[in-house]
Amino acid sequence: MRRLLVLLSLAALPAFAQEPPACVAGREGQTACLAGKLCECRFEHGGQLTGRGDRFVWDCGALRPLCPPDPTIAPQPGWAPPQGIWVAPGARPRH
Repeated sequence: MRRLLVLLSLAALPAFAQEPPACVAGREGQTACLAGKLCECRFEHGGQLTGRGDRFVWDCGALRPLCPPDPTIAPQPGWAPPQGIWVAPGARPRH
């Protein structure tokens, strides 16, 4: 039963995935948030070593920054650890 649920959830993933916008000459220099990275559309020279021709690609490399947080989403309040030891009112702490 568990395997069936896993297979069904994996099959549904492509339905939720969105195609990134096309990186074309008109978008050169623009950025887009893809998979949590702020990717930039840029021109890449091809060559015989790579076997690829000249093309426009999304640069989402390791040196690219993360996407900025969405301002419409409020951060969830976090759990704060206790700030000290509570002493009942009127009680004297022991030394």
